[in-house]
Amino acid sequence: MIDDVKNEVEGKMKKALEVLRHDFQAMRTGRASPAIVEPLRVEYYGAPTPLQQLASVSVPEARLIVIKPHDPSTIKAIEKAILASDLGLTPNNDGKVIRLNIPSMTEESRRKMVKVVKQRNEEAHVAIRNIRHQGMDDLKEYEKEKMITEDEHKRGKEVLQKLTDRYIEEANAITAKKEEEVMAV
Repeated sequence: MIDDVKNEVEGKMKKALEVLRHDFQAMRTGRASPAIVEPLRVEYYGAPTPLQQLASVSVPEARLIVIKPHDPSTIKAIEKAILASDLGLTPNNDGKVIRLNIPSMTEESRRKMVKVVKQRNEEAHVAIRNIRHQGMDDLKEYEKEKMITEDEHKRGKEVLQKLTDRYIEEANAITAKKEEEVMAV
């Protein structure tokens, strides 16, 4: 029983860290990365479609993203999606490809980005603690239904706390790495 709860909680905590990593990949750090435009949805025949399905994205230079639509008729829709997004980038369209110049970040914008990074880290901490809380509730329920003993319940709580501490530490390490990346000039 305890192992089942532990495995379920650990799986959910891993997913919480994956969400954090994915959020960090999509954050602009002054360097071009295809991950910056991955979350974009483009209105294509009335349906929001992921950009990756409509175009190939490449990074030929450190501060340039090139988006080459598979179907040239979608170039206007892609451009519109970029302008409507919160990326803060202006697309340059030559009729065949869209170029996005990534401006270098100022000291002020880097500090703002670090605040956002810390906020996302705190959100991950909350998610991990909520997952621990759900696991604790499951253990309490199992003890109430006499499926585990009081000692097993106590041992299970300790296991969940160690797991929580480990994943929060991992989230902090991911965040520290991202902060370093953001502050690098």
